[in-house]
Amino acid sequence: MKFIFKNIKWIMLLSGILTCTMLLSLFDPSLGLLLTFGDKIDGNLANIVVRNWGALIAIIGGMLIYGAYYESSRALVLVVASGSKTIFIFLNLIFGQIYFSKSGVAIVFDSLIVIVFISYLMLNRNKGDLTTKN
Repeated sequence: MKFIFKNIKWIMLLSGILTCTMLLSLFDPSLGLLLTFGDKIDGNLANIVVRNWGALIAIIGGMLIYGAYYESSRALVLVVASGSKTIFIFLNLIFGQIYFSKSGVAIVFDSLIVIVFISYLMLNRNKGDLTTKN
C-alpha cells in the first residue's frame, strides 16, 4: 500500500497517458474499434458515438494527468476515472465476451488501475482521519 501512496503521481501519469490513446477513436473510429475490440461498426451514428466515446475516454486520461500534478483535485479525478473504468469493465463482462480476445488487455489493465485508485483513496482517507485526530 505504501508503494501506491508514494507513487500515485506516476501511476496516474502512466494510466492517464495510456487512457489518452483512445483519442485514436476520435480521429479514426474504425481503427479504434478494431484495435480495442477486433470488430468495427459503420455508419454516421457509429461515427458520432465512437468518436464521442474516444473523446470522453481521452478526457478521463487528461484528468488523470492533471490530477497527478494537482493533489487538491486528485480524489475527484480518481473517483471519476474509477467510475468510468468500472462501467467499461462491467459492460464488457456483461455484453462483450465475444471481444475478450482483443478487449481483455484493456479490461485487465483497467481492473488493476481501479483497484490501485480505490486503494489509494481508502489509504488517503485513512491517512486524513489519522492526521485530523492527532
